[in-house]
Order: sequence, then structure tokens, then C-alpha cells
Amino acid sequence: MRENILDFARIALYAVLFLLCFLMYQAWQKDHPAPQLPAVQAPVDITQRAPGNYVPTAANVATTTSTTTPAAPSTTPAPVAAKRSIVTVTTDLLNVSIDTRGGDIIAASLSKYPESLNSKQPYVLLNDDANTKYIAESGLLGAQGPDTRESQALYNTSAAAYTLNPADNTLEVKLDWTNQQGLQISKIYTFARNSYEIRVRYEINNQTAQPYEANLYTQLLRTNTPPESQGGFINLATYFGAAVSTPEKPYTKIDFKQMAKANLDQTVQDGWAAMVQHYFISAWIPAKSAVSTYYSRVSPNGLYTIGMIGQPVKVAAGSTATTESKLYVGPAVADRLEQAAPSLKLTIDYGWFWMFSELIFWMMQQIYNVLGNWGWAIVIVTIIIKLVFYPLSAKSFRSMGAMKKLQPKIELLKERHADDKQKLTQATLELYRQEKVNPMSGCLPILIQIPVFIALYWVLVESVQLRQAPFIFWIHDLSQHDPYYVLPVLMGISMFLQQRLNPPPPDPLQAKVMMLMPVIFTAMFASFPAGLMLYWFVNNTLSFLQQWFIMRRMETVPVVTKKKK
Repeated sequence: MRENILDFARIALYAVLFLLCFLMYQAWQKDHPAPQLPAVQAPVDITQRAPGNYVPTAANVATTTSTTTPAAPSTTPAPVAAKRSIVTVTTDLLNVSIDTRGGDIIAASLSKYPESLNSKQPYVLLNDDANTKYIAESGLLGAQGPDTRESQALYNTSAAAYTLNPADNTLEVKLDWTNQQGLQISKIYTFARNSYEIRVRYEINNQTAQPYEANLYTQLLRTNTPPESQGGFINLATYFGAAVSTPEKPYTKIDFKQMAKANLDQTVQDGWAAMVQHYFISAWIPAKSAVSTYYSRVSPNGLYTIGMIGQPVKVAAGSTATTESKLYVGPAVADRLEQAAPSLKLTIDYGWFWMFSELIFWMMQQIYNVLGNWGWAIVIVTIIIKLVFYPLSAKSFRSMGAMKKLQPKIELLKERHADDKQKLTQATLELYRQEKVNPMSGCLPILIQIPVFIALYWVLVESVQLRQAPFIFWIHDLSQHDPYYVLPVLMGISMFLQQRLNPPPPDPLQAKVMMLMPVIFTAMFASFPAGLMLYWFVNNTLSFLQQWFIMRRMETVPVVTKKKK
């Protein structure tokens, strides 16, 4: 019946929330499939190795030999495992390990981000462990080396460890390779103070009698193993996988399941290729205006690769040339990502209502700059949002108050027309018309506010600034659940008190369901981040106070039935 519309609408809103949770779980299953091997692929003409995950076509890769002949001439140095070494680099923000075999970055930790709360160990983003392998490779791929289809270059370096001195703003790590014919190539990493961007530059000195051609490739390889700190609710809410950017589509997700089904092969100008996880990201960014072929591969040993290979670099005999790219490896901080590459900040995925999310985060950032506490920033932003929507909320609460005051008259109508539902419906509608009460008017203001609250939700989930951020008392990390579950309980109590102000559902079954809602939601949200629970508790408390104030004022105004003219 129409008098039940408001109750059904309220239950429908809760049902929508349950549906959102279900859809989030489905999205998680899609984005986090169980590790699996790819479908059987056609055999390739190279051995399985890095960078052999990508098999370039003849049109894309510089080569002077046919595919039936060995790609590497006899003058190319053969791999010598005994000479392989690890070079360590320490800056103010990064601790990096470089393998002289290929000159690849096989480990990177972030000194400003502890592994866990109160830990002195920096967060490890890249690593060379067999079970959680996640590395950044780059090289010059060509018939003359330094990287061929069969092997990677073995570089020499003047030191085993490099440190950015306090008086310096940049640090260069130079790796050298040469062959017997006089081809000299230097792979130079440039690190900058207060930066997570690593510049990779190749200097080519061709003192041979033949022209030189090679393709610069850059790629990220990792297992489909989410970080240990990324579990539970975080797995449900956040993206874990690869992504690419093109001028036409600034941000495209390519999850591991998609990579296993089909290989990416797309030639574009500019852009970037990245591996994304909660709070942190690594991304290869080519030189401006560079044309590259984006690719993805899955190797039989379970390594997922996303990368790009550039157009041939041609160097005449007796000439020199350079080519370069850039690697971002660090936290998903919007300002840093935007500085590294256009649209890279889109990896902080705020969803459909990103424009509201960016505004909300900006407000939180300004409040944090003054107070120095992200918990209070959440509280104050929640208050600001409630004040902005006060007129809409007031209209909704007045409608609920009017419905509650009409309950005695509705009960009388039920007794009078107990055996005739049609007359009861007509009489109820007439009562609503006389009292100028619209049951649906209480729902519309709530629906209008939903996009803003969803936007705030994603800000709290996606912002790395809340990672290990303390609030007060026992809340030492707003990104983790309340260790004593106080905030979930307070949220449930505030939800229960707010329900008590609403008109009771006429159906006893509905009334029991509504009574159980606070308990169900408290249990469901117990493992949610404390920052989210703080927001919901403050929002529910403000809503309760606002509704109580409005309904208290309405109690002083008697309901007067309008006489028909």
C-alpha cells in the first residue's frame, strides 16, 4: 500500500547497499582471479627469458638477420653468471637494487613508507623473490646487442653501491657494455632528490664499420600475488593489475585474467604502461612524442608482463645517439603522478564520481595542512558535507516526521477498512492529499546525496595519505580496522538511534528486519578501515541530531486537517 512506500524505500536503500557489496565482490573476483597459466600458445623462436616475454615482429625490431639464423652474432658477449652482481642505490626516498645482468631494477623499497605500523623496515614494492616477483626491465633489443633474443647484456660498473649525498640533487649510476668491434653502450640511471621518478638513458657510441639499429623496450613483470598487506576488505574494494594509457583512452585497466586470455598489441604515441596495486604503482613512461608498441604476455612460469617497445634507434657508423625512458616507482600521490605523466593520476581510481572525490580530497588536504591529523580532517569534511546538504536532509526528515505524526490516523483507517484493501488505499491517499504529505519526498533528497557520499567513500579507500595515519587514542592507523571494534559498535548504535526516530514499519516482519539492520551492518563493517567507520559514525550521529532537532520542532506544531473547499 502507498502508506508503506517510505518503509519499502528505506529497505530498498539498504538492499542497494547490499547489492553494491555483492557487485564489489564480483568485481574483485574479476580483478583478482586465482593464479593460472595462460592458454596453450604457439611456439616461439626464442628461449623463454626476460625480456623474451615479448616476441617483436620483424616490422618493429631492428635486425639484419633472418629469424632462422642466430639473432646474436658471435661477437656478442655470452652470459657469464659468475660476473653477475647487484648494484645498490640509496636516495632520500628510494632503496634500489640493479642487476648488472640486463641492468634491470630487481628491487625497490620506499624509505618514507614503513612496511607496517611501527616498523623500521621500508615498504618493499619491487622484489626478485620467486613467489612474489615484481621487477622493472629495460634494454636495447637488436641483432648487434647489447640485448638479443637469446641473452641480456652483462654490464660493468665502477662501484657496487651508490648514495645520494646531502649536498647533491641528482645521482647518476652508469653501466657500461662494449663489444670487440667497438660498439660502446652506456645505460645510465638518474635519480633525483625528493622524487620517485627514475630516468633511464642509453648513450650509444657506434665506432664500428656498420650502422647500428636496436629497439628500446621497457616492461614490468610480476606474479599474480597481491601484497600481504592487501587483503580482506581492501581486495574487495581496490584494483590489482596492469593498466595502460593512450591519447584516446587515458586510463585502461588490463587485469591478469584479460592478460591470460589475449595478448595486448597496440601501437600508440606517448602514454604509459603500469602495474597498479593499492596505494602504490610502477609505470614506464616513454619520451615525449615517442611511438611505441604496447604489449602484454604471460609466461609459463606465471609471470605477467606489461610493457612497450619503441621504434628502431639508428646510429650510423662512427656516430653517437641517445634514447631514454622514465620509470615511476612509488606511492599513488596525485601531485607526483601528474608531474610524472599526464593521466597517470587516474590510477587513483575514484570511480564514476571522481570530480566530487577530487574536491573532497582537496578539502581534506587543506584541513590536514592546518591540523596535521587526517582523522580530524575526515570529521570536519563530513560536517561540511552535512551542512551543504542540510536543506535537502531537513526536507527528508520533515517528511519522515510528518509521516510519523500521521501514524495514529493511518492506524484508525486500517481498523475502519480492515476488510477492504482498495478502500484503505483510497482513504490513505486522501489523507496524504489533505495533509499535503508525499511519502516519496523523503527519499529524493537522500538519493541526491548518494553520489557525494560515494565519492567520499572512495577518497577514504584510495588515499595513500591515510595509510598508517593515526587519529586519537587507540586508532593508530586509519587504513586498518579498529583493533577494538569500538567505531563499528558506535556506528551501529548511531544507526539504531536514528531508526528509532523514523516511523515504524506497519508490517511486523519489516519491523524485525529493520531492528536487525544495525547489528548486521555492525558485523559487516567490523573489518572496514577505521577511517571509513569514523566517517559513518560521524555522519550517522549528525543525521540523528539533525533529525531529532527537526522532529522536536515539528512536535510543537499540531497536525491540522485541511477542510475541503
